[in-house]
Amino acid sequence: MQLQLISFVLIILHCMDYTGCQQHSSPRHRQHKQISGVSSGCQQGGCLTCSDYNGCLSCKPRFFMHLERIGMKQIGVCMTSCPLGFYGTRSPERNTCTKCRSECDSCFNKNFCTRCRAGFYLHLGKCQENCPEGLVRSDTQRECVPRCPVECEACVNSETCARCRPGLYQLSGRCHHVCPEDYEPSDKLMECTLQVHCEVGEWSEWSPCSRSGRTCGFKRGQETRTRQVLQYPSPFGNPCPEISEMKECLVKRRKCAGGRKKNERRERRNRNNRKDKENQEGRRERKREREQERERDTGEREDSDNRNKTEHRHRRGHDTDPVSPEDSLVQ
Repeated sequence: MQLQLISFVLIILHCMDYTGCQQHSSPRHRQHKQISGVSSGCQQGGCLTCSDYNGCLSCKPRFFMHLERIGMKQIGVCMTSCPLGFYGTRSPERNTCTKCRSECDSCFNKNFCTRCRAGFYLHLGKCQENCPEGLVRSDTQRECVPRCPVECEACVNSETCARCRPGLYQLSGRCHHVCPEDYEPSDKLMECTLQVHCEVGEWSEWSPCSRSGRTCGFKRGQETRTRQVLQYPSPFGNPCPEISEMKECLVKRRKCAGGRKKNERRERRNRNNRKDKENQEGRRERKREREQERERDTGEREDSDNRNKTEHRHRRGHDTDPVSPEDSLVQ
């Protein structure tokens, strides 16, 4: 019925443009209107016939006729696919775009919605205000979805979690209190991530036997070898093994080039060290002697003071001796 109505409207419009129904149209103007694909309204690649006023009147094969409303007027447009909210209907006469049901945002045909408008939820191609028993409404998906498992905060279906509750870690659509073997928890992502173990390369060759950075002038030394870390471990992965090794080595003692000069410098340093040591000891000895002299001087002064105090007490005692009774009788 809707298709027939659209066809009738298009026939009327076609009549108005091409049969001279407009009183002020000149023969030359009517001839211009009837030329397919020439007028400004036919600049679209999909138009077969058109008019400047009403746009496309018919489309090329495999194109859909879509009526766009501009104010009080509708303009015909030929499209390879119908816009959102419309579905395509093909017939031998013409291909048209038909509007979806009012509760559908997009649809496959008039009886099968693919997305619902806000406030409706998709279930088996139908947009409903309420979901069947056992399903819950998802405002983000605008669909009826299964109830989530207890440990899920959001889910795709009854067995697959999209987001876990706080404190749980997600892995392959499931929520875990403790991550399975070979996985470790990521507190940043709240997911179980695969453990990464340390990987090291091959050992290098042993270094020449050396001692204190020299390769001569000794008999016993050390050899070393190293290897590089190719992959550092994750927090719970296996740690890296030793990346350097050392072993004792023996070599035939040989003198280093320029050894005499080195010995002379060493002896010179030793002589200077001995002189410094002797000077330090002499300074310490002189210091001890000065301290002993000060101690002797201090002791002598103390002894002299003590003698003076004793003599002074003796003199005072002689001058103040009392007179005995015998002496008084003699008098």
